[in-house]
Amino acid sequence: MTARYHQTQSGGIPTAGIVLVSIYIAAQLLSDIASLKIALIAGFSIDAGTLIYPLTFTIRDLVHKRLGIQAARTVIVLAAGINLFMALFFQLAAWLPQDPAWGLGKQFAAILGPVWRIVIASIAAEVISEFIDTEIYHLWQSRITRRYQWMRVLSSNAVSVPVDSLIFCWGAFGFTLPHDVVWSIVAANIIVKGLVTLVSLPSIYLVKEK
Repeated sequence: MTARYHQTQSGGIPTAGIVLVSIYIAAQLLSDIASLKIALIAGFSIDAGTLIYPLTFTIRDLVHKRLGIQAARTVIVLAAGINLFMALFFQLAAWLPQDPAWGLGKQFAAILGPVWRIVIASIAAEVISEFIDTEIYHLWQSRITRRYQWMRVLSSNAVSVPVDSLIFCWGAFGFTLPHDVVWSIVAANIIVKGLVTLVSLPSIYLVKEK
């Protein structure tokens, strides 16, 4: 990023911070919608949201680095609130009478009508795991060293990723899918999120420390 990009201000918030928060919220929403699809990849059952959700951990670390711990905590709660609003809005949209000429009301309700078990499991997993990620990142930064920034991301994600996967997968799919399928989804979640963490590690150096 250029120096001008870092220095641009909007209402006292760095432009980089606004971009990061926007990407974080978008990734949360997209992953929650995509999680309605259970795919089969390389022999693993996996909710499609896992292909994008792991990015939120590193993006949250970037928010933390650029805007501080309070901003990171705030954006976690904000994302949870927006996800809940999205589910309520989809429920309203599915409930509205359809135009007879359209004829896709059942399909819309089946796909986007909120499955509250998945919604609640998703929000709970996101809030708990992201707060754990935030506190471990802050502990590393404030108590251990401000050097080796990549280790902040790696250590925080190493704990938060399995926690998130266990809470979401068992909360959303436990006792509705066979246990072996649920464990397959858990394993796939952890593997994909771990790989995304490794790939995204260098991005921690793209923003300035607050």
